[in-house]
Amino acid sequence: MKAHKNWNEIKTNDSWALFKIMSEFVEGYEKMSAIGPCISIFGSARTPEDHPTYKLTVAISEAIAQSGYGIISGGGPGIMEAANRGAQNAGGISVGLNINLPFEQQSNPYIDQDKLIDFQYFFVRKVMFVKYAQGFVVMPGGVGTLDELFEAFTLLQTSKVAKFPIILVGTSYWNGLIDWIKNTLLAEKNISPEDLDFFVVVDTVEEVMKNLNQFYSKENFKPNF
Repeated sequence: MKAHKNWNEIKTNDSWALFKIMSEFVEGYEKMSAIGPCISIFGSARTPEDHPTYKLTVAISEAIAQSGYGIISGGGPGIMEAANRGAQNAGGISVGLNINLPFEQQSNPYIDQDKLIDFQYFFVRKVMFVKYAQGFVVMPGGVGTLDELFEAFTLLQTSKVAKFPIILVGTSYWNGLIDWIKNTLLAEKNISPEDLDFFVVVDTVEEVMKNLNQFYSKENFKPNF
């Protein structure tokens, strides 16, 4: 009887969680839809301020913001902080989609306070990253960065979202993954050759901006929302 009662409690808790999930979607949609075109920047939360990749991220974010895009980050430290810092340095829009974690990730101080959104659910947060971004810039990162990268890759491959650029920064970091995609996934025919066109790998601020500008000079620009 006790086990049966616990199972009923679990089902009840799951039902009430739907309201929390809905509230996160509503807040995200309302805030993000008012911001305008943005670029999402991903990367490791563990990258220190004195690391070359942190400094490169700041420079990339500054250049993107100066071109009129807002910057979306995961709201935390490391590369996320560098992205928001660059946006703020350039006087651009700086958005932070922070996730509540057991080890209490704190939002970084470079986010516009009216554009900081806290999430309990990763899947709701990922919807905001994709739905309200006109492109992804992916810096070196770990499991979370790969999760976000392959989420975008999957949505593009299945035509669930409008096409947008995915720019991987750091050839020495990403080439091993790209080689595996080509030599294993493609060789085994688990992806199509045209799937490789969904992303590019670059090293510099200039290359990032060139790819963004080329994409939107030939594509009909339409926000994803």
